[in-house]
Amino acid sequence: MRKGKNMENRSFSEVVSEIIASIDELVSLSRNSESEKEMFIELALVLERIPPVFCDLRDDYKVMDTPLIRKAVESLEKEIVRAKCLIKVRNEKRRHVEAIAHDLGRSLGLVLFATVEVSTQFKMKIGELHKELMNMKFNESCSPTSTLTSTWTSTSSRTTEFVCDLRVEEIEEERISINVCDIALHLKYGNDDEFKLAVVGLKELMQSKNVDDGWLNEEGIVSILLKRLGSNKSVDQSIIIQVLRYLVWNSPASKEMMADMGPLSTLVKSLAGEEEERREAVGLLLDLCDLVNVRRRLGRVQGCIVMLVAILKGDDPIASYDARKLLDVLSGNTQNVLYMAEADYFRPMVQLLKEGSDMNKILMATGLSRMVQTEQSRASLGEEGAIEPVVQMFRTEKLEAKLSALNALHSLSGLKENVQRLINSGIVNSLLQLLFSVTSVLMTLREPAAAILARIAESELILVNHDMALQMLSLLNLSSPVIQNYLLQALNSIAAHPSGLEVRKKMVDSGAIQLLCPFLMENNTKIKNGALKLLYSLSKDAPEELEESHISVILSIISSTNCESERVFAVGILSNVPATQKKITDMLRKANLVPILISIMNTGLANSDISTSFLSESVAALLVRFTNPFDRKLQLHSAEQGVIPLLVKLLSSASTIAQKNAATSLAQLSQNSLSLSKAKSSRWLCVPPSKDSLCEVHGRQCFTKSTFCLVKANAIPPMIQILEGGERDVDEAVLGALTTLLEDEICDNGSKYLVKMSGVQGFLKALGSCHIGAQQKALWILERIFRIEEHRIKYGETTWSVLVDLAHKGDSSLKPAIAKLLVRLELFQFQD
Repeated sequence: MRKGKNMENRSFSEVVSEIIASIDELVSLSRNSESEKEMFIELALVLERIPPVFCDLRDDYKVMDTPLIRKAVESLEKEIVRAKCLIKVRNEKRRHVEAIAHDLGRSLGLVLFATVEVSTQFKMKIGELHKELMNMKFNESCSPTSTLTSTWTSTSSRTTEFVCDLRVEEIEEERISINVCDIALHLKYGNDDEFKLAVVGLKELMQSKNVDDGWLNEEGIVSILLKRLGSNKSVDQSIIIQVLRYLVWNSPASKEMMADMGPLSTLVKSLAGEEEERREAVGLLLDLCDLVNVRRRLGRVQGCIVMLVAILKGDDPIASYDARKLLDVLSGNTQNVLYMAEADYFRPMVQLLKEGSDMNKILMATGLSRMVQTEQSRASLGEEGAIEPVVQMFRTEKLEAKLSALNALHSLSGLKENVQRLINSGIVNSLLQLLFSVTSVLMTLREPAAAILARIAESELILVNHDMALQMLSLLNLSSPVIQNYLLQALNSIAAHPSGLEVRKKMVDSGAIQLLCPFLMENNTKIKNGALKLLYSLSKDAPEELEESHISVILSIISSTNCESERVFAVGILSNVPATQKKITDMLRKANLVPILISIMNTGLANSDISTSFLSESVAALLVRFTNPFDRKLQLHSAEQGVIPLLVKLLSSASTIAQKNAATSLAQLSQNSLSLSKAKSSRWLCVPPSKDSLCEVHGRQCFTKSTFCLVKANAIPPMIQILEGGERDVDEAVLGALTTLLEDEICDNGSKYLVKMSGVQGFLKALGSCHIGAQQKALWILERIFRIEEHRIKYGETTWSVLVDLAHKGDSSLKPAIAKLLVRLELFQFQD
């Protein structure tokens, strides 16, 4: 590896090119080896087949340069450097060639794993090399056996020799020759430096296969290493675990010693260590897992599976690969699979749901339903394919399987994407059939089935089945309160869908409104609230279906209930009744509804999940009925109750619907302001009017409650603010109210007042509305304002450019009004 350039700064092609060069050098070193020549030549024959394969990898860098593949390739690069180091510095090579081959093979395995979904051809070539290196074995005839004592001399002198460090970039140049007894003593009692040297020495012994079980057991080497592991962070923990791995590979007795809960717990703690320690710990645990006792115990070690899942999802490809294999091994235990699912690793659970025994499927579905699920976990389960096998479980004959499946599906249905999968599975009809079932053994399944239907109904896809809503309606009177509540939730979701008009009509035609009315007198708050909400949705399309008896019940709810949501939906239902039904208006007036509405609005919503905007919309719509311009007596009654200040307040509502209806009501009231102010003045001619009561528009005495004057009500500023805003849907209603200030008799006063209130800019903005009615009203108002020369001089030029643009781009029906206004401005002669 080049020293002058960091690994992160190299291109993928550079990394692969340097690997190819390093392998060529490694092949050369192997062929020129002085000792163990036969084995090194055999190794070289395999290695020299790697560069051509990696040339393909380099040439296809646009596809291959992914974070996972790059990480795996860089890991192989480190192993190649390590192998060169080992070949260069060793005086006694013997059978460590086998270890070199296996280490290189493991690194190639990581490359294979990283590219498995990218290139089939590359996978086949690299897989063959991986297999050959991992299977490389040499018999004793190729490498003379050395005894423990012949390998480690009894002298205390030091000999200088290179020892390769796994960190690749650092090479330690000192090795201590100590006798075997000193190794045991330093492991047991040595300081940090002595212990480290002893560990390195023991590692060398293990690599050269010159350790016997008798000495290991007698000295308690495994126990010593496990005790020191994690207890002294000044010693490289990864080296200790490497030695333990060599022991596992070469000493069955040592392997068994690590299978107890104590050693396993110690090793699991290393899963939270630094990258190298974590990687080695996962590898060691994987090596141990061919023992039955380890597979049985490991999942019970606290935090083990959680950390393995975290490593699996981490950015270390080596550790991630081994963690996946280890989790696969542990997934043979159903409890471990549940632990994995709780750690958000769901593949083993889904696999058991698909292919496990009937009992395992039930266990998985039950565990799934009891898990605390987040939106992300529900999404992962859906993507992994959990829904289809659980739906199949529901369709089996076994009651326990049905119940566990329903509970699991209810949990999964909390995500929109999963609801779509449920609908696609065809489960809706099966759930409905279950709700109609009268078989006693199936009765316990009806509640979870209804709960799932309530979730499914939130998706607009459910509208494909038009009969579903009608079937639910027919079940309402035949069900328990819990199921009734779920059915009402489902029906409300269906009725609320923007494209649900056809279904709503079918529900009304089937007598839904008559069916719902008895539920309005329920003691169960949830059911009563659900019935009111559904009645509100249905009455929007068919208000004529509401009879006087229904109105009486709804009025009693508004006046007596303590439930805010009930009151709000009841007001909403009344707002749907056409204002033309005078008989209903009389009922509402006798019930003294207006002050109740004012009280509700002034109190606000404290504990309801209903939005304030919805309440504002309903009240504003209902007040249009009480401001009928052809019923002055009703208007006076409403004004005396304080309706005008409420309407002005609603002009500042967050809802444009509420703003529009409030402006409409104020316009209806203002239509009678001029005649009322005349009558008021003529009645009190002998009493000089006060300055405060004189209106600068009407020129007479005006009062909010008696003449409904918009000026005295301070309604003009919020109206102009609406026009100057960006929402154009309210323009027409607001402009309609302002036209009442420009009647012929008061036109000059009204024009001056509107200009004084800076209204011209708002009128010009309204010309940009997409509603022709608003544009027509704005043109009419501007024409009246520009009858006054002062206004033409001040605003004429600005208005001219807007009008010319509107003449070219606007509706042709506006041209006469535009022409009239341009002539008024004397700035442009409009031509067709």
